[in-house]
Amino acid sequence: MRIAYYEYGGPEVLQIEDETVPEPGVDELIVRNEVIGVNPIDWKMIAGVFRHQEPHPSPGVPGWASVGTVEQVGAAVQHFQPGQKVIIGSRAGSYRERQVVNSRYVVALPPGLAIDQAAGLPSSAVAGYSIIHQLGIAADDVLLIHGAAGSVGSAAAQIAIAEGATVIGSASTKNHEFLRSLGVTPVEYGPNLLADVRNIADPTAVADAVGGQGPAEATSALLGSHPRSVTAWGTRYSQAAGIPGLRHPDDELERVVKYALDGALTVRIADDYVFEDVKRALEASMTMHASGKILLRL
Repeated sequence: MRIAYYEYGGPEVLQIEDETVPEPGVDELIVRNEVIGVNPIDWKMIAGVFRHQEPHPSPGVPGWASVGTVEQVGAAVQHFQPGQKVIIGSRAGSYRERQVVNSRYVVALPPGLAIDQAAGLPSSAVAGYSIIHQLGIAADDVLLIHGAAGSVGSAAAQIAIAEGATVIGSASTKNHEFLRSLGVTPVEYGPNLLADVRNIADPTAVADAVGGQGPAEATSALLGSHPRSVTAWGTRYSQAAGIPGLRHPDDELERVVKYALDGALTVRIADDYVFEDVKRALEASMTMHASGKILLRL
């Protein structure tokens, strides 16, 4: 069983259908998914936002994140075995009951890490880690994060704080208490953003976890020609401002698993839905107002 789409659109184009799962290749696993992470990248792919950047498979199956149990391994797979719980972080299309995935995108679920937390790590949390890695954030830094209360921004904030940095985070006022609970100094979106940030400290680096015109312009105003910035959502505004896009190191999933296991990174869970209720789950994600990670449960 899988969730597929044959044309671009909203959640209405999704359909649940049966699927015959092939035998795994030599470097592949078959995993029976239990919890699937829902991320903004999923509905953006369904909507065709990236249609000019990469070829579209037909049918398309969304999903970059899941946790499940290994059922079968390919001949060259040495570090995983049937019955083992694993975390998957790939573009392999995780909105399915049983998934074939290359072993390089799989990490063992360690004892002590809850399955719901693990399902929230691929895509969003790994992007947060990659922000900190790309900027080289250290203890003497003051980092401003646009969209600090979202899944990507809050992960970046927690990892930066774990590295000893000072973090300022922009968010709506309803999320300020949450940011304070992470150790972030919150500022509100709006016309006073620049003054509010400067009243706290001059940032040494800026991360944009939401994209769009406002964050790009604010980043340029705060850093000028200073190159230490990155955006998780590249747009024409970030390109015009010279803000680099996000690069993903090969070990990003392993690193966020370690941060989570050490207690330095916690994923805020907003809600979960049964697998068959995927349209409602994506609609909730599309509002961009969910207070944390959305999960699909099989």
